[in-house]
Amino acid sequence: MARAGPVPEMARVLLSIGHGYTARALARIIMPDGWRVIGTTRSDESAGTLLSSGIDALVWPGSDLCDAIGQATHVLVSVPPGVEGDPVLQGERDQLLAHGKRLGWVGYLSTTGVYGDHGGGWVDESTPPSPSTERGRRRVQAEAAWAKTGLPVHVFRLAGIYGPGRGPFRKVLDGRARRVIKAGQVFSRIHVSDIARILKASMERPEPGTIYNVCDDEPAPPEDVIACAARLLGVPVPEAIPFDLAELSPMARSFYAESKRVSNRKVKAELGVTLEFPDFRSGLAALLQQADPG
Repeated sequence: MARAGPVPEMARVLLSIGHGYTARALARIIMPDGWRVIGTTRSDESAGTLLSSGIDALVWPGSDLCDAIGQATHVLVSVPPGVEGDPVLQGERDQLLAHGKRLGWVGYLSTTGVYGDHGGGWVDESTPPSPSTERGRRRVQAEAAWAKTGLPVHVFRLAGIYGPGRGPFRKVLDGRARRVIKAGQVFSRIHVSDIARILKASMERPEPGTIYNVCDDEPAPPEDVIACAARLLGVPVPEAIPFDLAELSPMARSFYAESKRVSNRKVKAELGVTLEFPDFRSGLAALLQQADPG
C-alpha cells in the first residue's frame, strides 16, 4: 500500500473508538496541539467524564458513527475482539470504507500475546504469530481482518500496560501483592505515556501496513517489579511464592503460560522515539511522585 501523505494540521480530527486508558493518554498530548478528539464510550456517565475533559463523546454501541467517521482524519481502535470477531468492523466497516480516502492513519491496538510462548526468547515484528490463548487467537484474526480492509492500518502490539492508577503500589501497601516465582518467566511492559508518544509519532509519520511492538527496553520477571515497588515505598518485600503453590485466577495463570522478551528496535528506528521510561524502575519511580500512582 502506498504511504499516506500528511494531513494538514488545521484538519486533524481523531476518532477514538473505545476511548479508554491508553486513548486518554494520547488525547492529553495531542489536544494542546490543536487536535479535535471524538471518543466513544459505553455509558452516559463515562461520556460525561469525557466531555468534561474536552472530548466530543459518543455512546457506542448505540450511536450512529457516520458523522464522526466522516469528520475524522485519523482513527484509533482500542476495542478488543469478541467471539464473533472485531465489533468495530462488524458495525462500521462500510462507513470506514466509504470515507477511507479521507483517513490518513488508522491505528489498531493489539497485544504482544499474539506471539505466544517463546520460553523467554526474543521476538520481533518478523516473528510469526503463534498464540497459545483464545484471546491471542482472536487478536491475530482481528489484525488480519483490519489488514484486509485496504485502509491505512497500523498495528500496535502492546506489552503489559502500567501508569497512573495502574501501578503495583496500592497492592503492595494493602498486602495483596505477591511475588510469584516461576523459573525463567519474563514479561515485557510499557508505561502508558510512552504508548501515547509512540502513537503520536506514528500519526505524524504514517506508514500503512506497518506492525510495531510497543514495549520498554527491559523484559523482566514479574517478581522483580513487585520487589522494586516495595523498596521504593520503604516496606518489606513480599514473600516469594512458588508458582506451583500460588492461588491464581484462570486469567492470571494464563499469563504465566507465556514467557518472551519483546524487541522494540523497530519503533525506535522507524519512528525515532526515545522512551521516557525505558525500564520498570524509572517508570515506577516516576509514578510514586504522582498523586495516584496505583
